[in-house]
Amino acid sequence: MDVLRWAGIGFIIIGFVVLMSMKKGMESKLAFITANKETEESSTKAQSIIWWIVSTTVWGVVSIIVIVWSFHNYFG
Repeated sequence: MDVLRWAGIGFIIIGFVVLMSMKKGMESKLAFITANKETEESSTKAQSIIWWIVSTTVWGVVSIIVIVWSFHNYFG
């Protein structure tokens, strides 16, 4: 049981580190899109930003579930 708790904590910490490391790249892609709205490259960069938002949301939901599950097993 303790291994699963550390795996959950590791999932949250590693996901947060990856999220922060990709943040600067997404900001530069967004700046490119706002400067060049009509190019084909803008649509591919916009799509990558959308997938980044979706994956960040999924990571957040899974992290919340892991935290709730961990507290439930610890206190329950």
